[in-house]
Amino acid sequence: YTHHERYNGKGYPARLKGEKIPLGARILAVADTFAAMTSDRAYRKGLSKEMAIEELKRVAGTQLDPELVKVFVEMLMSGEKK
Repeated sequence: YTHHERYNGKGYPARLKGEKIPLGARILAVADTFAAMTSDRAYRKGLSKEMAIEELKRVAGTQLDPELVKVFVEMLMSGEKK
């Protein structure tokens, strides 16, 4: 459940903040957020990778760990070059 914590401390279940959130949960939060944004749902079409990346950058530091967002985006972008 800790992947529902927010980097700024406004998540749940324990309202953990920043580095108090376990690293694995912070990583999962970035990946889960990206997957949720890019997946088609019955009620909406998924965002493009580019739009999802912009949204990840927008919520970095509030919802998500900014350093992990940076690494995640770099990994996504490096995959395009191969």
